Amino acid sequence: MGALLAIGVILLGLLGTPLFAIMGGASELLWLTHDNPQLRFLRFIAPNVMDERFAGSPILVTIPLFTFVGYMMAESKAPDRIVRASSAFFGWLPGGLAMVCIVASAFFTTLTGGSGVTIVAIGGLLYPALRKQGYPDSYALGLVTTGGSLGLLLPPSLPILIYALVAGIDFTAAFKAGLIPGVMIMVMLGFHAAYVGIKYKIPRERPSLIRMAEALWLLKWELGAPVLILGGLGTGLTSLDESAALTAVYILVVEVFIHKDLSLRGDIPRVARASMALAGALILILTMANALINFVVDQQIPARVLEFMLQLGLTETWQFLLILNGFLLILGMLMEGFSAILVAVPLILPFAARFGLHPFHLAMMFLLNLEIAYVAPPLGLNLFISSFRFDRPLVSLYRVVLPFTGILALGLALVMYVPKIATVLIDADIDRAYAEAEKNQEPPRAAWLLQCVQEDRSNPLPCTAADRAKFGADGTENPYLKADPAPSAAPSASAAPSAAPSAEPGADAEDADLFREMMGEKPAGGAASDAGAPADAGAPADDDDALFKEMMK
Repeated sequence: MGALLAIGVILLGLLGTPLFAIMGGASELLWLTHDNPQLRFLRFIAPNVMDERFAGSPILVTIPLFTFVGYMMAESKAPDRIVRASSAFFGWLPGGLAMVCIVASAFFTTLTGGSGVTIVAIGGLLYPALRKQGYPDSYALGLVTTGGSLGLLLPPSLPILIYALVAGIDFTAAFKAGLIPGVMIMVMLGFHAAYVGIKYKIPRERPSLIRMAEALWLLKWELGAPVLILGGLGTGLTSLDESAALTAVYILVVEVFIHKDLSLRGDIPRVARASMALAGALILILTMANALINFVVDQQIPARVLEFMLQLGLTETWQFLLILNGFLLILGMLMEGFSAILVAVPLILPFAARFGLHPFHLAMMFLLNLEIAYVAPPLGLNLFISSFRFDRPLVSLYRVVLPFTGILALGLALVMYVPKIATVLIDADIDRAYAEAEKNQEPPRAAWLLQCVQEDRSNPLPCTAADRAKFGADGTENPYLKADPAPSAAPSASAAPSAAPSAEPGADAEDADLFREMMGEKPAGGAASDAGAPADAGAPADDDDALFKEMMK
């Protein structure tokens, strides 16, 4: 029955059945055909949907708000202003206009979250300009096609938020993790742009501080959006959903009342309908995906697949990384980016936990694979959009995107085998979590959640050999609660007056000394070290004893 269901789901997917229907229907059928008759009820699809991690997540509110922001910016003249500002700052460099395309595309994709929108808005503006300035057609077309997937790693990218929700990781830390890899990819493409500009002797503009200042002033309102989001999150003044709501209101005011690119009555209702349709579809897919995950977890399917792979000899981390990236690349070409996140992340997390991968290292590899899959022949989504937008045969785009795919693949290889690129900005958060746990004298579970992928996030396990030795393999031991018993010390008759209770066998000597001090007597340890002088009650008290007696008067 399971094989028949799998075949049916694949056929429905090939026929174009909506993804939410496939996931929801598969969840219902799988529970209704469960081996255990007591579990053949539809109510079992709900637990993962209704729990706090999903239903109470601020990301569910953030998705429609950020989608609305992206649609408003795409419908306004914001792309023109972004291109003009980028041209003023980078147009004087070798390959300057190509760098303008890289920066503008990344900035726009970060705010809109959609590669198709970027190709239509930014690519439509810059492709004719690149050709007019003398760039080869193959390079110009490949650049604007690749530009649609740039910015996925930069905050506040919507794919990062979706990944954080599905994987159960902290979205603020995920934003930090994406900064260095995202900028690194842009720099690598920028060096390639400079090479092309020098090779083809592309004319450059003269740098002008006045022009830069004018362009920056023109773009000042759009630049306020990321400042509002990241500033609120960084300072802790706003939560994620509050930042999204403030940004939506801010962009609405900017585009309608300041720039007046959109009409409040004529354009905003249309933009809102289009953006909410996309956001609603995305949330529906998220819901059905979580319902399907409930069955996958119940049947321990990832554990079974992992056991099978281990039997085949997959025991090294590098082997797993190669297979993982190949799988993600193929999946990213076959599915839209958000759908790929929803389908693949729950499946790969148990494997990543088995091999002890860093959660944010895994996240950046995943999202970089999406960037590559968007432009990789033969089924990359950007290829279809570019083919339609620029009226080119799809096959003709395969060759022109290969150099850019190679650059992205090189970036992925660097991130894959140099994990610090993705994790170095998280180290400070991990150190703070360790310090907080040390202060509270408890196992550093918050640090473990940031340090390695956890199969069960409600019961995090130690990530390092040192922590496993200190807190136990299951992380339940607490060495802070273990006190080494001090040797018992029964005071001599001369050291303690008859009124003072004698120390019971096994009592802590320090407690006995403290009691004597409170009674105005010298502690036993002090008498022993007092050059052999007798420690009777009539001996002069030291300064501390005198001070204590004065306080007790």
